[in-house]
Amino acid sequence: MSEFEHRPFRRVVTTHNDEGKSVVQSIDTLTPTMIDSGDAAFQLVWTTDKVPADLNGGGDGPSAAAGKTLKGGSVIRIVDMVPGRPSPMHRSFSIDYGVVISGQLELTLDGGETVLLEAGDIVVQRSTNHLWRNPSDTQMCRIAFILIESLPVVVNGRVMEEVHP
Repeated sequence: MSEFEHRPFRRVVTTHNDEGKSVVQSIDTLTPTMIDSGDAAFQLVWTTDKVPADLNGGGDGPSAAAGKTLKGGSVIRIVDMVPGRPSPMHRSFSIDYGVVISGQLELTLDGGETVLLEAGDIVVQRSTNHLWRNPSDTQMCRIAFILIESLPVVVNGRVMEEVHP
């Protein structure tokens, strides 16, 4: 377990009642837990098994088995990046929207570029090979990632390979 605190957050899910009125389906408290690589803690928030999503029925989004992405669907998760620890270099066939909630995060691409992201910044990750690193010595970085499966990326006739740590 990390010596860094992984703050809980609330998930509020809405639905419709029998009269078609909007109502709260559930309110839960979720807390990220460390992943095996030790560089981050993940908390799955919701998934859909396909895009466009079928919202008919109560369904509990996180019940679907999700890896980093969900084949044919979408995933939202909260990630707490541990100070000073880089993630492995990786690529998935997905379009990822990352919203930095707190702290700072470096995005390094395999082409050599590094970009510093701060709270409020948004990154659109288009199936590129990359790694994340929290440059702080003391502060956790919290980022929300929304991932939607994409087709494989083809560059000059060559399919870019998925790279999983």
